[in-house]
Amino acid sequence: MDFNMKKLASDAGIFFTRAVQFTEEKFGQAEKTELDAHFENLLARADSTKNWTEKILRQTEVLLQPNPSARVEEFLYEKLDRKVPSRVTNGELLAQYMSEAASELGPTTPYGKTLIKVAEAEKRLGAAERDFIHTASINFLTPLRNFLEGDWKTISKERRLLQNRRLDLDACKARLKKAKAAEAKAALWNDEVDKSEQELRVAQTEFDRQAEVTRLLLEGISSTHVNHLRCLHEFVESQTTYYAQCYRHMLDLQKQLGSSQGAIFPGTFVGTTEPASPPLSSTSPTTTVATMPVEPSVAGMAPSGETALCLEEVAPPASGTRKARVLYDYEAADSSELALLADELITVYSLPGMDPDWLIGERGNKKGKVPVTYLELLS
Repeated sequence: MDFNMKKLASDAGIFFTRAVQFTEEKFGQAEKTELDAHFENLLARADSTKNWTEKILRQTEVLLQPNPSARVEEFLYEKLDRKVPSRVTNGELLAQYMSEAASELGPTTPYGKTLIKVAEAEKRLGAAERDFIHTASINFLTPLRNFLEGDWKTISKERRLLQNRRLDLDACKARLKKAKAAEAKAALWNDEVDKSEQELRVAQTEFDRQAEVTRLLLEGISSTHVNHLRCLHEFVESQTTYYAQCYRHMLDLQKQLGSSQGAIFPGTFVGTTEPASPPLSSTSPTTTVATMPVEPSVAGMAPSGETALCLEEVAPPASGTRKARVLYDYEAADSSELALLADELITVYSLPGMDPDWLIGERGNKKGKVPVTYLELLS
């Protein structure tokens, strides 16, 4: 017990000395050992890395899980070192509601059949979202958390030790300065000067050793950046895969709804009256699926094995023609298609047996197939 009390008193004395030294430095009443410029740059770089990593981590968590209550729940499970329970995604929940609605309203009715088709697509979207969240959490969020909870805590601990060593060193310098100033007044101070010089040498050695340890840790931030760069590439790749899957699922759903629309609403046009998004250019082979323009892949007007209909012999129906504004330029792939220029007006109509993604377009005496996604059908 006596030993512990002595150690407690010693620690309290050291803490008081450091507090006095720190306060005097703040008021400019004591000298402060400055770190070299390279060391200061390493400290600033480490602080910047920590701050931006925290911001990126928090915002990525918001992106993957917009519900703040769900994020708090996941945080608590993580702190308790327990597995986070599986949570149904919004798309999967919507698919469940649509399926139940179709069962109650009649799965054989046009509305019920469409609800089932959309529900299947939403279920696939929900599954793709789940895979994306899981992949992004492992490949991106986990390394960022590991840095903040592991490497950064070690760096912070060593920086605090370095700060204490510097305060001790400066306190020894101050005591030695006072001892030398009073040396001329009494021979008694010779022993005090020797003691202060010894303490200063010990403090300098400890400070230099701690500075080297801290410097090595701070220089390791470059390796952290390399690791985070690799994780960032993996995050972008998983996000690209997710949006590509969403695009494919929605394109399949659009085709299914388009092929059934003529049977549900006979005599109406297949297409949308809202402007479609312009075709996007692909910048990478890995993103071709996600950025390709929504353009019909099948342009045939007749079933496979039958002779294609001659466009010159096609006459517009007595009713059902419509005006359409061209949204984007389109180059005809063959003689059966009609080339289009953005903002021009053409007459369009559909024929029995046509692919729902295409219409017959007329401009003057020219006639040919045109893709629906390049048109805005006018009332």
